[in-house]
Amino acid sequence: MTDLTLMTAASDPAGVLPALALLSYRVRVLPMDAASLVKLPERTILFLDASDDLANAKTLCSLIHASGLGVPIILVLTEGGFTAVNGQWGAADVVVNTASPAEVEGRLRLVRERGANAPATAPAPKDLADYREDGRVRSGDLVVDTKSYTATLKNQPIDLAYKEFELLKYLVQHPHRVFTRAQLLQEVWGYDYYGGTRTVDVHIRRLRAKLGGEYEHMIGTVRNVGYRFDPPEQEGDGEDGDATENGAAPSSASTASAASGTD
Repeated sequence: MTDLTLMTAASDPAGVLPALALLSYRVRVLPMDAASLVKLPERTILFLDASDDLANAKTLCSLIHASGLGVPIILVLTEGGFTAVNGQWGAADVVVNTASPAEVEGRLRLVRERGANAPATAPAPKDLADYREDGRVRSGDLVVDTKSYTATLKNQPIDLAYKEFELLKYLVQHPHRVFTRAQLLQEVWGYDYYGGTRTVDVHIRRLRAKLGGEYEHMIGTVRNVGYRFDPPEQEGDGEDGDATENGAAPSSASTASAASGTD
């Protein structure tokens, strides 16, 4: 059965698109905010309630696409809302909030078929980290060893606390993908962490400082969204630790491993 999610700020979710209640689907309901993005399953069709707050809906559409989530979005609109929507929103389809069950079912079918018929494309080389069978992930002069919990830059160990290493590892494993602070908090710290998203900013700042001025730009900030890892445009062709022409080891690198660090 198709997995459906409704994201809305309405106090009565059933009233957003009443036809959904008349169809044989189980619908997950999430609050209409950026924090809900981490709760979206990888395979779902998202009904995004744009009937009351078009600006917030447009922002969430941008966040979803910037975060690399391949979730098809069906905007739920009032009649008047259609004039504000265009292709830049990135929605798979739109539906008026008074649509009949037959129309909603038809639009769901079209979205499913478009997804099934979309050509499979391999990721571009620049979107892939260089994975090794021994558990090391290399990006230019930076090597992250997921087995020994160590990281090196130009063959020099980086002194990382445990969560700093986990954050760096997660970003390096997903190059060019933008993550919100809430997503990073959930993926790196887990649901049992009760701190605010500011802790992500603090750890990002520490990571940049330890990478040094020449390499701190590899952890980029996407304004109003979050962070992403930007690998060097030209990576070295040698074995791990070989210097590139322009690279230089940070003078503050130490010999301690991430496994021995504390937050």
